[in-house]
Amino acid sequence: MKISIIAVGRIKEKYLKDAVSEYSKRLSRYCKLAILEAEDEQTPDKASEALREQIKEKEAKRIFHHIAQDSYVIALDIKGQKLDSEGFAGHLKELTVRGHSHVQFIIGGSLGLHPSVLARADYLLSFSDLTFPHQLMRVILLEQTYRGCRINAGEPYHK
Repeated sequence: MKISIIAVGRIKEKYLKDAVSEYSKRLSRYCKLAILEAEDEQTPDKASEALREQIKEKEAKRIFHHIAQDSYVIALDIKGQKLDSEGFAGHLKELTVRGHSHVQFIIGGSLGLHPSVLARADYLLSFSDLTFPHQLMRVILLEQTYRGCRINAGEPYHK
């Protein structure tokens, strides 16, 4: 299976880069992984709703540039479906059974995802009702994907 993560923005903090690198290395046993970055827009502190939508629209255009025609797209959104680790692993396994060989996850920027990206997604996934920084969400997604791969391979994992 090929897994791509399309993420808005770059990770600047060394500890997050190290975590991304570690989970990317671990995942290489289970899948072909690609991390694709879309440039983020600077958002003024007191941006109007209209400006916020314009920013999300600009970021969406950059995201669409990375979406493959034949991929199954999962957008991370707080209003998405919540799964436990076993459920997430089962969802990944079911995708392969149904013939989806390329899964693309999308992580939005600090303002979230534009409605056009959410509409394009085949599935909306939420990891929590909590809000996480989008850079940290990349690490969380990689860790859960690694955990899901271990579950699907029948290997032990921490509960």
